[in-house]
Formats: sequence, C-alpha cells, structure tokens
Amino acid sequence: MAKFAVVLPAAGKSSRFKDKEKKPFANLDGRAVWLRTAELFVIRDDVVQCVLVVAKEDQEMVKRRYGANMAFMNVTLADGGAERFESVANALAQITDQADFVAVHDAVRPCLTTELINAVFSQAAKSGAAILAVPVTDTLKYVENDRVLDTPSRRNVWLAQTPQVFRREWLIDAYARRQEFGDEITDDAQLVAAAGHEVHVVPGSTTNIKITTKEDVMLADAILKARPKPKAKGPIHPFAEDEMWGGRG
Repeated sequence: MAKFAVVLPAAGKSSRFKDKEKKPFANLDGRAVWLRTAELFVIRDDVVQCVLVVAKEDQEMVKRRYGANMAFMNVTLADGGAERFESVANALAQITDQADFVAVHDAVRPCLTTELINAVFSQAAKSGAAILAVPVTDTLKYVENDRVLDTPSRRNVWLAQTPQVFRREWLIDAYARRQEFGDEITDDAQLVAAAGHEVHVVPGSTTNIKITTKEDVMLADAILKARPKPKAKGPIHPFAEDEMWGGRG
C-alpha cells in the first residue's frame, strides 16, 4: 500500500477574511476549520504524517490552543514563509522517508470527502502526480480597468482544487529547482509539470470549497450539515465527538 504524507498550508495572512481570527482558526460548527480538515487525513491507514504550516507569529497561539489536539492526532508544525511556496518547502524538509507521496491540501478546505481523497490518492499512486479539479461552467471574461476585452473559450478549462498529490521525490526535486521556472508558477501542479512530469486530473466537487471570506464559513457549515451522518460501525471514533475538542474552535 502506498504511503502518503500530508502538508496543510495555513500560514496566509487571511486579509480577505476580515475577522479577529485567521480563517484556519475560525469556528466551524464547534471546531477550528483546520482541525476539521486535518481529521479527514489523520484517521487514514495510508497517511503516515501530517504537517501543519503556520506563520511564526501564530505558533505560540496554535501550541497553546491546539497542542493537545495535535499530540492526539500526531500533527507536527512547520514554519510558514513569506509566500506559499516557501511554506510548503519548509514542510517538505520535514517529510519522512516512509512517505511515497506528498499531498498538499489547503487547510481551509474542510468540505473534502473521503471519496475524493481515495480517488486522487489512487490516481497519484498510478501516475505519479494527480490533482482534484472541476471543469469551468461559467462564461469567462478577460477584463482590464473594468472593461470586458475578450470572452475566451472555457473548453478544456478546469479550476484546480486540492489535494494535489505527487511522488515525494518529484515534488522535492521540483522545489529544489523552482528558481529555474520563473515567477509565473502559481501552484504545485504547475511546478511539477514545469519540472517535466505529467499531472493527471481527477474530477473534484463544487462543494470542495476553499474558505476565503466569512460568508464561506457559513457555506461550509451548510455543506457539512447537509451530508448524511455516517453510520457507526463498532466503537465510535473519537473524532466523531464534537465534545472531544472542547474550548474555542
């Protein structure tokens, strides 16, 4: 069975969130957004490591507020950088050799499902690199200074999501060479492709939203509550109990 390490970037400034809490630490039905996201991975037999990347100025708060959770879940911390690529690079330096693959997943995408994880992990294990994405359905407009200049075709255009999953040595090598590829690289899939590897797409879901604004928290809450409750088989897993976490989310 292929083994996966998971990197959860949570070091952004959350400038568009406009709240006293940064979005990874916002309360989503009783628990922090990042906790709900991490829970999807730490219970899996094929996940051997989970690294949360947090800005240095937030680490004392994270250790104080979530230290017990992190110890129970076996989640470790990495330093956030000035940009996302630097943050992921810091996490990659901690990845265990036990991991065959590395999955990079936004800590603020808590509505991911087990089925989607299974699908993208399976494709990555077959091809070496895979991401979740959804096809564009809205009409695209190219705009400058509030003026529509063009209406490009949406044919074959997809919106990238996470997890983005790569063979560990491919991702580490791509990061080691990232200065070769210029400043136009915007995500890990583009970086790995620039390093010469084919990246495959697995259909994602429009409900796999990335929380950017406070309104997104309400939408994520509605998505999670609309899903059927899984039927317990045997002892209830501690992550199923909201009271397990207590305190502030």
